[in-house]
Amino acid sequence: MTFDGILVIDKPSGATSRDVVNRALRWFGRRTPIGHAGTLDPLATGVLVLCVGSATRLIEYIQQMPKTYQARIVLGATSDTDDANGTITPTLNATSPTRIQLDLALGALVGTIEQVPPAFSAAKVTGRRAYDLARQGKAFELKPRTVTIHSIDVIGFAYPELEIVVRCGKGTYIRSIARDLGRSLGCGGHIATLRRRTIGWFTETEATAIDIDSATACERLVPAWHAIQDFPPAIVSDDEATMLLEGRRITHSAALRTDADLFAVVNNAGNTVAVVKAIEGMLQPIKVLVRA
Repeated sequence: MTFDGILVIDKPSGATSRDVVNRALRWFGRRTPIGHAGTLDPLATGVLVLCVGSATRLIEYIQQMPKTYQARIVLGATSDTDDANGTITPTLNATSPTRIQLDLALGALVGTIEQVPPAFSAAKVTGRRAYDLARQGKAFELKPRTVTIHSIDVIGFAYPELEIVVRCGKGTYIRSIARDLGRSLGCGGHIATLRRRTIGWFTETEATAIDIDSATACERLVPAWHAIQDFPPAIVSDDEATMLLEGRRITHSAALRTDADLFAVVNNAGNTVAVVKAIEGMLQPIKVLVRA
């Protein structure tokens, strides 16, 4: 039996994202392609989207979706990992910021900004993972990356603890937000708890616990097209679908639209079979979900 689809997991704290994939291989079989759409730190909990079978071809689209996190930050101390799993160092003579100071510092982190990843992260330095170098005690410098933080809302503040909800785009490190906020306020800061609540329309309310059995995992799979449900559909004939699945371009009215360049191809049976791109008035297949 083959499995295809998307499964939203509620990752527990202490497990790595790879641990979750390994668990899923026991549900769907060791030969089934499975990947996740966005790593969560071991300390973090919440939404981890698994793509199974042909749905792995759509991981990049899920990774591009906006995300929502809820984080508890402890001010007045730093961590070498920027979270509670690292070595904590209290900041000497740290004082509580005022609410105005806090809001101003958080406001400076909102928008399209340059953000340096944590030293203990999967970011690469000359081809090596930063966390490998950090664990070996080697000195290195990570380059800042452009990320987009849509909003940071304070939902609780009683120094030294701060609770926030962050809405952001791809590649944002919430640990870096805590670190940079602490530096800006002059008191230090690190993540105490972190939960990812949403990735696009995949939410914690539909997430499945990791301790399920194979039958439940299969029941909770949703169709792969959920990853591209915001792409406009291009309805094609069976012959056109076959051409696309064979890697050939087709002439189609959708290619003349000016409001989109990516489309989800739907065949006569109502199944999404491919992702195509409008090129020179034609539709070019770029992701094929079923075989010709």
